[in-house]
Amino acid sequence: MSSITRRKSVAVNIDGIKVGGHHPIVVQSMTNTDTVDVAGTALQIEQLARAGSELVRITVNTKQAAAAVPHIAARLGERGVQVPLIGDFHYNGHILLKDYPECARALAKYRINPGNVGPGQQHDKNFQAMIDVAVENQKPVRIGVNWGSLDQGLLTRLMDENAALATPKEAREVMREAVVISALESAALAEQCGLRHDQIILSAKVSEVQDLVAIYQDLAARCDYPLHLGLTEAGMGSKGIVASTAALAVLLQQGIGDTIRVSLTPRPNGDRTEEVIVAQQILQTMGFRSFSPLVTACPGCGRTTSTLFQEMAEDIQNYIREQMPVWREQFIGVEELKVAVMGCIVNGPGESKHANLGISLPGTGEDPRAPVYVDGRMFKTLQGAGIVPEFIRILDEYIASHFAGKEAESKAVQFQV
Repeated sequence: MSSITRRKSVAVNIDGIKVGGHHPIVVQSMTNTDTVDVAGTALQIEQLARAGSELVRITVNTKQAAAAVPHIAARLGERGVQVPLIGDFHYNGHILLKDYPECARALAKYRINPGNVGPGQQHDKNFQAMIDVAVENQKPVRIGVNWGSLDQGLLTRLMDENAALATPKEAREVMREAVVISALESAALAEQCGLRHDQIILSAKVSEVQDLVAIYQDLAARCDYPLHLGLTEAGMGSKGIVASTAALAVLLQQGIGDTIRVSLTPRPNGDRTEEVIVAQQILQTMGFRSFSPLVTACPGCGRTTSTLFQEMAEDIQNYIREQMPVWREQFIGVEELKVAVMGCIVNGPGESKHANLGISLPGTGEDPRAPVYVDGRMFKTLQGAGIVPEFIRILDEYIASHFAGKEAESKAVQFQV
C-alpha cells in the first residue's frame, strides 16, 4: 500500500462507511436513471454497488422522486444491497426534505449545492431549512460547490473587491477563490445551524484539471473537513478517463482526497459501472487500495501478430471482474492477486515470475508452448486450443487454495507447485 501521508481530516460516518480521518479513500458513483423509476433505479444502484461503489448518489429533484426514495431503499434491502444512498438536492431540496420525511430518513447523506438553494435572502433561509432536517435526522451533509452553478452574489462581491485592488488578480483566480469561499462559508453556516463538524464533507468541482488541483490544494490548506474529489463533466471515453486520472492523481499523490468519483459521460446505453471501475483502478494503480486482481499484459509488437494473448488478457480480466462479487464474499485478500498475460518470450517469463500467476504465450513463429508460472516458479506448460480455459482453471484453483475464507476453507483445493 502507498506510503503517501494523507492530509489530516475529521472522520465522518455515513451509515457505517467511514470517510476521512485515517480511513481508506472511498469510491462513490451516481445513478443516471429517473429516480421515479423505483425498479430501474434500484437495479442500477445494485449494479454499481456490486461493481464496488461504496456510496451511491441519486437525484432527488421532484415530489415523485422524493416519494420513491424509501421504496428504492426497501427494494435494495430485500436484495441484500446495503450501500448508503446520498440524495442530490438542487433548488427545491428545502421543500422536499421537509415534505417527505421518509425520504429524509431513508437517505444516508444529503448533497447540497450552495449555489442552487435560492438567491439573496432566500439563500440562507433555504440552506438552513435543509440543515435543520439533517440535524433532526442526524445525517451528514456534503456541501458540493460546482463552478457551473456558483453563487453569483458571492462571485460578484469578490469580483468587485478584486477590481478595487491596486493590483487586481486575474478573473480565473478570483473564480477559484469564490469556489473555495463558498464551500467554507457554507460549512460555517451549517455548523451555526447545529450540524456537527464531523458531519460535513466538502467538494469543489470544476471541469478543468489545473483549476481543480489549485482549488483543492487551497481548500485542503484551509480546513480539516473530508474532501470529495471529482472532475465534473469530465467527458466521454478516453478523454474523461485521462482528464479525471490526471487531476485526481496529482491531488491523491499530495495526500488530498477522502472520497472520489469519476464523472464519465456514458456511451448511449453504456455501462454505468465504468466510472466505478476507473475510480478503483486509479486508487489501486497508485497503491492506495486493492479492489480486484490486476492483470498485467504486454502491448504487443511485431513478435506477437497472433491476437491470442490479447484475447486471453481480455477474457481473464472479464472473468475476474464477473467473479469478484462472489470472490469478495468468499475469499480474504483475493483483491491482492496479480496475474500476467504476456505475448512472447522476450519479457514474458520475467513478468510472469513477478506475478502470482503468469503465462507467457508464444510469439509469432515461436514454439507454440505457453509456460505457466506460479509464485515465481515454473508450474506447467500449456499447449493447443485449451490454453485459455486451462489457465482459468489454474486461476480458480490458486484462489481457492491461497485465499480461502471461513466459509470456503473446507472447500479449498491443495495447490502445490
